Amino acid sequence: MADLKAIASQIRRDILRMVHGSKSGHPGGSLGCTEFLTALYFKAMKHDPKFNMDAPGEDLFFLSNGHISPVFYSTLARSGYFDVKELATFRKINSRLQGHPATHEHLPGVRIASGSLGQGMSAAIGAALTKKLNRENTTVYSLHGDGELDEGQIWEAAMFAAHHKVDNLISTIDWNGQQIDGPTDKVMSLGNIQEKFNAFGWTTLEMNGNDMDDVIAGLDKAKALKGKGKPIAIMMHTIMGKGVDFMENDHNWHGVAPNDEQLAKALAQLPETLGDY
Repeated sequence: MADLKAIASQIRRDILRMVHGSKSGHPGGSLGCTEFLTALYFKAMKHDPKFNMDAPGEDLFFLSNGHISPVFYSTLARSGYFDVKELATFRKINSRLQGHPATHEHLPGVRIASGSLGQGMSAAIGAALTKKLNRENTTVYSLHGDGELDEGQIWEAAMFAAHHKVDNLISTIDWNGQQIDGPTDKVMSLGNIQEKFNAFGWTTLEMNGNDMDDVIAGLDKAKALKGKGKPIAIMMHTIMGKGVDFMENDHNWHGVAPNDEQLAKALAQLPETLGDY
């Protein structure tokens, strides 16, 4: 577990340096989801960095809230999909690392373009049904922001998945209570998200998304519930901006880059464990 925590610290450094380097991007949600992406790619998921788009026999991950691309790109690079030095090109001209992941750039690890919120669960369901038709004992994962649940397509997909018993799907909701314009309760109150997914016919779990031990345990519990006739949703409680004291729980860091002074202050709080790119 110590190794995973060390990886997470380096990924957080990557996120901050990438967003600072391009003077744009989304650090808040990326920092909050770092433990989850680290646990998924370095522990829970069966995947091959050589990257076959069809991925026979592999687990799949779909990032629906595509604006948190910094954490996704860093995780992919650090787990071997492409050279970590390419992280320095984030959001720059002719870079494969666009602000939102895009398939036409042919970046290894990216299976769908995401950024138009609400679409990732539908894509994940299609992939999960394909895996079932191919009789694979594999898992399809998706990640969504709580603010993204304002999108109606999410709930159409949730109904479809329950009706069709897509029980090889694990969708995780980043429940940090913040979105671009402020707290979710003020922008569009979501009520109890877990009760909503239960009502839609899903099996649900909760976990602390910023505690590596709890994330590993939560993913293990979710995988144990596969094949029981219901899709699985994990309510992942996180802190936006986790790991940087002046960013935590502040929606203003949803999509703002740190300046030079802020970057130095933030990096001082995060050990360099794998070497900066």
